[in-house]
This record gives sequence, structure tokens and C-alpha cells, in this order.
Amino acid sequence: MQSLLLIDGNAIMHRAYHALPPFRSKDKTPTNVIYGFLSMLNKVITDFKPTHIASVFDTPKPTFRNEIFVDYQSQRPKIEDDFIIQIPLVKQALDEANIFRIEKDGFEADDLIGTISKIFQSNNYRIIIVTGDKDIFQLINANVFVASPQLGLANIKIFNKTEVEQKLGIPPDKIVDYKALVGDPSDNYPGAKGIGPKTATNLIHRYGSVENIYENLDNIQSEKIKAILINEEKSVILSKKLATILTDVVIDLDIKKLIFNGFNKRLKTFLEKYQMNSLVNRMFNEKVNIVKNIKKESQMGLF
Repeated sequence: MQSLLLIDGNAIMHRAYHALPPFRSKDKTPTNVIYGFLSMLNKVITDFKPTHIASVFDTPKPTFRNEIFVDYQSQRPKIEDDFIIQIPLVKQALDEANIFRIEKDGFEADDLIGTISKIFQSNNYRIIIVTGDKDIFQLINANVFVASPQLGLANIKIFNKTEVEQKLGIPPDKIVDYKALVGDPSDNYPGAKGIGPKTATNLIHRYGSVENIYENLDNIQSEKIKAILINEEKSVILSKKLATILTDVVIDLDIKKLIFNGFNKRLKTFLEKYQMNSLVNRMFNEKVNIVKNIKKESQMGLF
């Protein structure tokens, strides 16, 4: 089976920024985000040996979620200048490496990841999404896995449907219903105030979805919970819309452009410019890494 590696660009850049010291090149350009991002990219390519790769990014523009809920993510701190400076350089590095990248105003990277995953699943690919964002767990199924960096960038944990259910107590396809009830502080939406994780999990196990919960309000024995659900219905419905990753964003995608045949040698020149010599050795040493024309080993050996 052919495999697609989807990189959640912003999530991995943030992970790199907070995991690594503030490296700088000779011209004082900050490089810890670039270094960490490319190190992780090299690691997952080496581990998973994908046939196709795409790196997906957010844009600075508001998304449709900001339009339907003005306080969406409003509590998040301002990104520091040393981080902002490196964003276009990470994208330049991907271009030099000849690795496909995509972003679209009005949508989050998650929505593009969901859409691309759906396209590739319909073409019988196995998909590995590299992210530290737990929201992506809702996309996991028999052919979609999440590779999540642990302890900075050192280790990667693979999440499948069973792992998610053990971790959260609900299957991946019920995460949006769970978040609709309990909300999400990181994205700044409330869900149903007064409904905690245990109650939400119990309701989902019994009724399956938010919609079915509201169709069965008369069957809920706790008057307190019933009253909360009635009072918070608009918030719950809105929260589910905010939590749901889209899988039908209109994008122009040519699958052939995502084929990975090794890092283009232009990336080596880019790395040398910023004195990332250890990455040059790792990414372009034919004895230890993937280069053009290497024979592919079997895909997805870890699954």
C-alpha cells in the first residue's frame, strides 16, 4: 500500500520553537524552528518511508471559525518575532527540498489535512499525520494514523483508533461530540457549562452523538444535566461546528506533485547557508538516509 505523510506545519514549528534553544546562524538569523522542523521531517521520512508527502500550514487570515465565533482562539498569546521570522524560511526550505506544501486563507491547516486525507483514502493510501495537536485525532480510522512527537522532538508515539479510545475513553469519530459538550479552553469555546468530562463521556456512550442526546432529553434521569443541556443547546451546537475538522475544502490538488523521491540537492545549499551542518550530514549522507533513486522498502513497517 502506498503511503502519504502529512506534516502539520504550524504544530511542528511550535513544537520545535519551544523544544530547542535559540539557535542562530552567523548572520544572527534565528534557526531553532527551521532546524527542529527539518530534523522532525527527516526523522519521520526515515521511519515511515512515505511514497508521498505534503506539509500543510495555517495562514494569518481569519478563518470561517472566527466568523461564526469572534472569540475563537482569542486568548492565544502573540507569536514572538524570532518565531515569525522563521516561518517563511521553513517554507523556503520545503520548496528547496521539492516537498509539496499547501495553505488556504479562511481555513485552518486541520481542514486541509482532513480534506487531503479523505482524497488519499479514496485512492487507497495509508496516511500518517505528524502533529502534536490532539484535535487531529478525530480523523483517525483504519487507514489514518497520527504520529505525535513526545518530550520535545525526541520520540514519536503512534496513535491508532485503539490508542485514542484507551487515552480518551471514546473513539476518534466521537471526539467532536465530546468537545461540543466539554468545550476546548485552548481554542476558547465553552461547550455546555456544567458538563464535565465524565458526564460527557457517559452521555456519548449512551446516546452516541450530540444530536441524539437532544433527541432523547426526556430519557435523561438527572434533572440537573437535562437543564444544563437545554440552557446550553446553542453553545453545544456551535461548539460542535467549531470542533469539526472539514474534509471537503475546495483545493487544487495534483497527487503526482506529492510524490517523494528524496530531498532535492538545493536543500543542501540552503542548510549550508545557515550552518546546519549536522542536518546536511543526516539528510545527504547516502549511507544513512534516503536520497534520490533509492529503492523503497515496504511501506508502513511499524503498523
